[in-house]
Amino acid sequence: MSAETPAAPGHDEHYLRVFRRNFRAWRGTRPFWAGLFVMLGGLPIAYFPYANLQIGHLTLAMATTAGAGSLIIGVLLVVLGFSLWFQKHVRTFAGVAAILLALVSIPVSNLGGFLIGFLLALVGGAMAVAWVEGAPPAPEQAQADTTGTGGAPEGAVAPGTAVADGVGKSNDLSGTSPGNEANGRHSAG
Repeated sequence: MSAETPAAPGHDEHYLRVFRRNFRAWRGTRPFWAGLFVMLGGLPIAYFPYANLQIGHLTLAMATTAGAGSLIIGVLLVVLGFSLWFQKHVRTFAGVAAILLALVSIPVSNLGGFLIGFLLALVGGAMAVAWVEGAPPAPEQAQADTTGTGGAPEGAVAPGTAVADGVGKSNDLSGTSPGNEANGRHSAG
């Protein structure tokens, strides 16, 4: 094998490059970023009521009476984020549930994790509801031969033609621009 020979996809490539390509393909078939935002939103909501901030010898505790409620909300948001990753058909339910849990976290857990968790979960839930799986690429249809026998029926006009007084005239203008000297096509370079 010489230096000019390209590597066969999946055989002679570095394993990180193969992993990255496979991960990008997996990520493109599901609401990945929505799940990530929902999970990241659940972490500060669950963490801040139990956190102790040390400032010198002063300990600042954010403990509230609703610490268990904020822990439940945070854990549910993390679970909803994972379900968005691995169960993409529940994206609408998980997105609406994440939005509702984010709204409930405002009064329950320190303004929704000091608005950080609230905003992340709200944006992630909205992204999950709005996500739609892309349509697979349509296969190219073969152009039918419309000239001669066995083609289009009499009186039919080929695609891309305009009919004026019964005469077919082509609408293809790709080769009619002599000014750019590129046969009507624009070149990048």
